[in-house]
Amino acid sequence: QVQLVESGGGLVQPGGSLRLSCAASGRTFSSTGMGWFRQAPGKERTFVATISYDSSNAYYADSVKGRFTISRDNPKGSLYLQMNSLKFEDTAIYYCAARPSTTRSGSSSYQDYDSWGQGTPVTVSS
Repeated sequence: QVQLVESGGGLVQPGGSLRLSCAASGRTFSSTGMGWFRQAPGKERTFVATISYDSSNAYYADSVKGRFTISRDNPKGSLYLQMNSLKFEDTAIYYCAARPSTTRSGSSSYQDYDSWGQGTPVTVSS
């Protein structure tokens, strides 16, 4: 498995921006599809965005499309989530996830991931 560590969460006002980062180590990051999920208080973990190993394909949940951007830097072993125009309903713990080794495509299903970070909290509040 790969070890994942998220950072960049915090408190932001509605309409503001945050950039989440995920540092990966332990196996070949550059050949693995990656994703971001989130879990709001009292709710199930839901899909946010996913990206293929080479950044050629990226998909987003309808709720974040046009506001969030997923990206990766393979030489640095890093995954990012740029979040703009944040809304109250974006408040959640955000998790970085990796698909099994050599699985190059992304996925919107959390069952397709075998490595998870510890999460970073994002709070949107005025």
